[in-house]
Amino acid sequence: MSHTKQKSPVENGELYEHHRFIANKGQSLIRIDKFLYDKLESISRSKIQSAAQAGSILVNEKPVKPNYKVKPSDTISVVLPHPPQEFELIPENIPINIIYEDNDLLIVNKQAGMVVHPGHGNYTGTLVNALAYHLKNTPLFEHRDPRPGLVHRIDKNTSGLLVIAKTEYALSHLAKQFYDRTTRRKYVALVWGSFDEKEGTIEGNIGRDPKTRIKMHVFPDGNEGKSAITHYKLIESFGYVSLLECRLETGRTHQIRVHLAHTGHPVFNDDWYGGDKIVKGTTFSKYKQFVQNCFNIMPRQGLHAKTLEFRHPGTGKEISFESNLSEDMQTVVEKWRRYTEGRIL
Repeated sequence: MSHTKQKSPVENGELYEHHRFIANKGQSLIRIDKFLYDKLESISRSKIQSAAQAGSILVNEKPVKPNYKVKPSDTISVVLPHPPQEFELIPENIPINIIYEDNDLLIVNKQAGMVVHPGHGNYTGTLVNALAYHLKNTPLFEHRDPRPGLVHRIDKNTSGLLVIAKTEYALSHLAKQFYDRTTRRKYVALVWGSFDEKEGTIEGNIGRDPKTRIKMHVFPDGNEGKSAITHYKLIESFGYVSLLECRLETGRTHQIRVHLAHTGHPVFNDDWYGGDKIVKGTTFSKYKQFVQNCFNIMPRQGLHAKTLEFRHPGTGKEISFESNLSEDMQTVVEKWRRYTEGRIL
């Protein structure tokens, strides 16, 4: 039997993993939930059954139920939420902006500056710590998993929408949608520079920067990293900076930030990818002071996760959510709008 496993979710920017098995020619008939329970470490049979009910287990590219009998030479594909890590999740009474909630999931409008889930150096004060308190009587949030309910995330200094699963079934269902790229996410980015075209697409493999491993890097020749596609549309031009709508086709770590920086349009005030200095503009001291004032108002990258669309795990219906720009980003956009009114740039 052969077994392949997708790279860590940290590499992909999503919080799921993909396994693929090919059953031996001499494979005896056995329930698929039992088959996978024997093959996958640290995964409970109930998790496997939830994944099957959510359509996340495929045999020969067709979804199967937990009682399917594995046959010789079957090709088995499974998408599972990322397994828990071994440190305790501490519930904390931290205010969060929940814009929608039902029995299956909730939608959070995350403020900039909040880390999404605990990790090395950030064991408390994260969105998941706050959710563990809010959902303390929910079984999914009663275990040691530091990322319960998460199938995607946004950077600490990016604001905007996240979907959180409240049940194992919803978690498996949403993980499969993100893996299949059937969800739709749009961001608003304030970036340096102007654009000749109203819209466009950026393609280029993304992987860890060879020199600085905590950063990401574009490998345009495609020999390294993972494929990444970002579509953008010009919302408004302010001459020296532009407001874009960005739609993700893939979900790589820092994808929008690194793609835009690679094209010479780093996100405004992005201190990792060159947006925290004056990239376009004049040498006048008044202009320099204006830009610095904008940096002070919004001391983080100008990126907001504005819309989120997916199929509801419970009803099967397509649902969508939208959020306004956070106050700091909206203030900076308005400052640029006023600055460029009546000016020839």
